[in-house]
This record gives sequence, structure tokens and C-alpha cells, in this order.
Amino acid sequence: MHFIPEALDNYVVNHSENEPELLRQLTRETYQKILQPRMLSGHYQGRLLSMISKLVNPKNILEIGTYTGYSALCLAEGMQDSGVLHTIDINEELFDFQRKYFDKSDYGNQIFQHLGDALQIIPELDVTFDLVFIDADKENYPNYFNIIIDKLNEGGIILSDNVLWSGKVIEALKPDDTSTKALLEYNSLLKEDARVETVILPIRDGLTISRKL
Repeated sequence: MHFIPEALDNYVVNHSENEPELLRQLTRETYQKILQPRMLSGHYQGRLLSMISKLVNPKNILEIGTYTGYSALCLAEGMQDSGVLHTIDINEELFDFQRKYFDKSDYGNQIFQHLGDALQIIPELDVTFDLVFIDADKENYPNYFNIIIDKLNEGGIILSDNVLWSGKVIEALKPDDTSTKALLEYNSLLKEDARVETVILPIRDGLTISRKL
């Protein structure tokens, strides 16, 4: 979804950092072989994730929702040399696809894949995080926040994708629309929780930056 005219959006993309070649290859193969390729973070948002990660320079990163691994590779670009990225996804069919691209990158030995329910996996991770990216099932966004907030270091950042949900967050809520309902709850939770300060960026489908106080 574009919140600014397409011509201006194209200008923004064309005057932002170029997409690395490995990520171009990943995008191409995702569109050729994988269902719902629009789930990719993509060139512009990927460069934004990379920039934020480089500013944070995290030691430990948590990603909830791996898909084909694009965003994980972007986030890894800012990781410390001794850093680790844990990424969680429930789709076992994508595991080998992700691993192939992780191992082609400079960060293969620093990226650890977890397969299954993030709400069960996260409590078992004996680590605290400097940067968290949430891009999974929208119904569980509030639950993900509640389970990670105590594992986030002071000053740590939570990035939350799709928080504007194609503009549905300002439309009349349909009774069976559980995703939008959860995102409305989540956006209010981030705004009202005194443990974080939050800004929503109206780019792509909406990206929230929340910093733990």
C-alpha cells in the first residue's frame, strides 16, 4: 500500500540505498517459487530495517515471522560481530529456502532458525534482546508484545510491521475481522504502555518503532 503518490514513492525508492544483490536474488526466487510473495519486506523497507539495525548495533536480535528470510538478512546487517539473530516461523516448508540464503550471506553462522509457535519458543530462549521485529500473525501481536517486553533490554527497539493494515484501522470494524481487531488493540497497547515510547511510520503498510524506557 502506498500512502503517497506512486511517482513520489518511486522517487523515494530511487534515491534511497540500493538493494544488495543477494536480496535481489532472494526476491526473484521468492516470486518464482513461493506463495504470497508480497509478504516480503522488499527493497525500500528492507533498507529501512537495515538502517535502524545499524543505528541500534544490536548484539541480540529476535524476529517473529521469517517468511523467506529477507528481513532477517536486512536486520543482520547492523548486528555486532559477536551478535546472534533468532528468527521464528511456523512454516516448515520454508526452512530450507531460508537456510540457503542465510548461508549465502555473511551472517549464516549467526542466524538461528526456530520452527514452531513463537509464544512457546520465546520463553525458552535464554537471552535478552536489543532489537525485535514482529511480522507474523496479526491476531497474536498483543501476545507477542506481552511475552517479549521483559526480554527486551532497556533502550531496546521493537519494530512492528503492518500496523496500518491497508488502512483498515480507520474503517468500520467488521465483526469477523480478527486481524484488524487485534491490530487496533495492539496499536492502543503500544500508545498507552508506560514501558515504551512509540512512533508509527506511515510507510508501506505501516511500521511502528517502539523504544523500551
